[in-house]
Amino acid sequence: MDTATTPAVERIARVLAGQRISANAGGDEESAADRIEASWRDYRDDAVAVLHTLRAPSEAMAAAGDAAVWERMILAAIEEAKPGIVM
Repeated sequence: MDTATTPAVERIARVLAGQRISANAGGDEESAADRIEASWRDYRDDAVAVLHTLRAPSEAMAAAGDAAVWERMILAAIEEAKPGIVM
């Protein structure tokens, strides 16, 4: 299994920024990489909200694996996103 080299909150924030900025999603910029790089931090609060939502797995998710492990993983991502963590 691959593991990411960046915190979950950063990856989620970048996706949210890209969704709003890039013409490949809902935005209007054809070449959005520089703008996404400059603005993804503006989406951190939204990304943390997504993590809080994911803390409780759906029934299908819980049936596919260990719900307690999932919760600990999401809580670790939330902890990692707290102020003071360098990104």
